Amino acid sequence: MTTMTQPSPVSALRGKRILIAKPGLDGHDVGAKVIALALRDAGADVIYTGLRKSPGYIARVAVDEDVDAVGLSILSGSHVELVKETFQQLAAMGADDVAVFVGGTIPDEDRAALQAIGVKGVFTSEMRLDDVIAAVVSALK
Repeated sequence: MTTMTQPSPVSALRGKRILIAKPGLDGHDVGAKVIALALRDAGADVIYTGLRKSPGYIARVAVDEDVDAVGLSILSGSHVELVKETFQQLAAMGADDVAVFVGGTIPDEDRAALQAIGVKGVFTSEMRLDDVIAAVVSALK
């Protein structure tokens, strides 16, 4: 008999490199830091860009750090524009295979637009950290 087991939370993302970034002018980064710590606790190597970074800067760091995914934390309301620009910059640098996730203040009516751009997951403050990590693990398989 074969038993299937789930990866332990500590090793679920082992070997994955994930960039957490704050594009635009938003100055609140508590949520981004909470997600970064949760990803690290799940085994990922996490790179955090800090506040107020341009999509071009984020794409450059993603390429330089050879990441598997980029998590964008956006509270400013300009998420659709910032995500589009980030995707364009990633593609221009040959990194259109990098998975992109978005978290923050994202109205339900904007989820479809973000997913149409290519976003792999949209996370809000109402979500449990375990569910966020599970979605990232699933998307990076």
